[in-house]
Amino acid sequence: MPALTLSAASTLPEDGFTGALAGRVWRPSLEGPSVVAIRPEGVIDISAHYPTMRDLCETADPAAALRVAHGENLGPLEELLANTPPDGRDPSKPWLIAPNDLQAIKAAGVTFAVSMLERVIEEKARGDYQAAAKLRTEITALIGDDLSKLRAGSPDAMKLKEVLVAQGAWSQYLEVGIGPDAEIFTKAPPMAAVGTGADAGVHPISNWSNPEPEVVIIVASTGKIIGGMLGNDVNLRDVEGRSALLLGKAKDNNASAVTGPFMRFFDHSFSLDDLRHAVVTVRVDGPEGFSLEGSSSLTKISRDLADLAGQMLNSHHQYPDGAVLYTGTMYAPIKDRDAPGKGFTHKTGDIVTVSSPKLGAIINRMRSTADCAPWTFGTSHLMRNLAKRGLI
Repeated sequence: MPALTLSAASTLPEDGFTGALAGRVWRPSLEGPSVVAIRPEGVIDISAHYPTMRDLCETADPAAALRVAHGENLGPLEELLANTPPDGRDPSKPWLIAPNDLQAIKAAGVTFAVSMLERVIEEKARGDYQAAAKLRTEITALIGDDLSKLRAGSPDAMKLKEVLVAQGAWSQYLEVGIGPDAEIFTKAPPMAAVGTGADAGVHPISNWSNPEPEVVIIVASTGKIIGGMLGNDVNLRDVEGRSALLLGKAKDNNASAVTGPFMRFFDHSFSLDDLRHAVVTVRVDGPEGFSLEGSSSLTKISRDLADLAGQMLNSHHQYPDGAVLYTGTMYAPIKDRDAPGKGFTHKTGDIVTVSSPKLGAIINRMRSTADCAPWTFGTSHLMRNLAKRGLI
């Protein structure tokens, strides 16, 4: 199986250490995780100030708080990255894990026109990828494929809805794609995400699985967006296509929520507008030599990031530990892999790289969910570990 290697050059944002970058590290000597600041001089354990990433995110100004926090230097970022992939890891030395901890892990679906069309195809093809190409042609001919200027819930969107209903082409995916209400669902429980360098999971029941490269916004308990990171919202297209009620089966599986490589908080070098204009690129390199690359521009999203955050967290639904929200993707790989007309699906050993200039890159190897490291360290374990270390 292909090995995975990480370096600072392949992981950091294009402006290096300029941003306010925070992460989490597993410390074997402490049998638990630490919140860290990513700096030129090294990876600094700041858990004495902020025992959890949730605590840092709940400060009035996370970027400023991160910059003044001090603690033990765990060594150069290059060394921790080299020890992060499971193959050849020295288990006595620290390695990077997913940046988020106690925050709810949520996701918004069908936020781009292309992904909306693909979800309609999934629904109508009922998980049959061989029927998808024909359906894609038929549906695109009816509604077009450039809906990037159409704002969800707008009068124009409602007029389009009326046309589609009259044509018998309406779908539950079109409802959330152009209707007033966003699709917001739980991607995974808190503490269940994996970070860059980890094996990421694809459930073996699927014969049609995809990466979903996304920007993940970080939302404090007040509802304020405080920063961003990258995510791979691994999806089983055939499972979800059989029934929308199988969304949990398609989305929430072991090691199927990837976040990282670091949280980047808003400051003078990085803002919400940077996220609104972010371009997210995905590359898949298969063990048999197959490769594909694509990108997703958030300028084409049909709902503003602030609107998505507001639909997730508001007076009707609170998250006292904050939340991280996958914001959706316009990228849906359709390049044929094994045979003409069969489209794309993951294979064991795929190396998936999701990157964006201001957020860096997450790199993961795809494996069966049962072959990825099991999730054994939950919220109760974190609380006991922090108490044992005298941090709470």
